[in-house]
Amino acid sequence: MAVSAVTSSTSTTGTAGSNSTSSADAADASLNYESFLKLLVAQMKNQDPTDPMDASEQIAQLATFSQVEQTIKTNKNLESLLASEALTQASTYIGKTLTSSDGQTSGVVAQVEVTSDGVTAITTTGAQIAIETGIRVSTTSSD
Repeated sequence: MAVSAVTSSTSTTGTAGSNSTSSADAADASLNYESFLKLLVAQMKNQDPTDPMDASEQIAQLATFSQVEQTIKTNKNLESLLASEALTQASTYIGKTLTSSDGQTSGVVAQVEVTSDGVTAITTTGAQIAIETGIRVSTTSSD
């Protein structure tokens, strides 16, 4: 007896960054959860009556998949928390003088951008300095 395939097509678009990745993962998880339930029902309908699947095995499969779904949701919340923390920490650089790790770029920070690639400070002159190991931070002297 043939079982028809479970198919789906999804299209996810979003801003670059970890939030779009976790949103896509969460969407995939819910899609896969629905797919899992469809497969489970199809499996139950088409199983061999002389050798049925063990009920405890079915429950174990469902519990495992539920754990994966919860882990993805937890990761999404954690990524959101980390992004918020990065923005809070990055805002402390505004108004301070930053010098890049190679010493080539320096200036007073006017704004800070937090992206999936990291934190970038933009000086009052428009120069960009990546916030990374080796940068120097100093207070800006007022003239």
